[in-house]
Amino acid sequence: MTEPPVEIRRECVEGYLFAAPPFEILLFRRPPSRGRIWVPVSGKTEPGDRNLETALARELEEETGLVAPVRTFPLDWHVTFTADNGETWRLHAYGVEVPRSFRPRLSAEHEAWGWFSAAEAAELLHYPDNREALSLLVGSLERGPARI
Repeated sequence: MTEPPVEIRRECVEGYLFAAPPFEILLFRRPPSRGRIWVPVSGKTEPGDRNLETALARELEEETGLVAPVRTFPLDWHVTFTADNGETWRLHAYGVEVPRSFRPRLSAEHEAWGWFSAAEAAELLHYPDNREALSLLVGSLERGPARI
């Protein structure tokens, strides 16, 4: 018997900020109340967002102050997960190139930030899906991503 399709209740985005060459990724550490884990920029879409890219741009500005990335491109990857409220949400990942000189302005969602190599970031990232998306980002850079 085939399972019925799962209803996606919320779309989410995450941005993997990086500078290259050499490749380094910018990660953010959540405060103690949110587990002190290292993560990319992420958030839920909101009613005023025209599309996923608009949601990502809003989250980047809210969480880091970034308004003009060098380029942004989809990693053509998503993962579904069960949110704390029991709903099924879908997370879409993007690569976000920033100038190496970029210094984020932290929001209340993070207590620290740092630049890391791909290997260091893979060790720090808490969630397996974050490590998978990081691997896809590195692979897409080797192939040369298109601009959006």
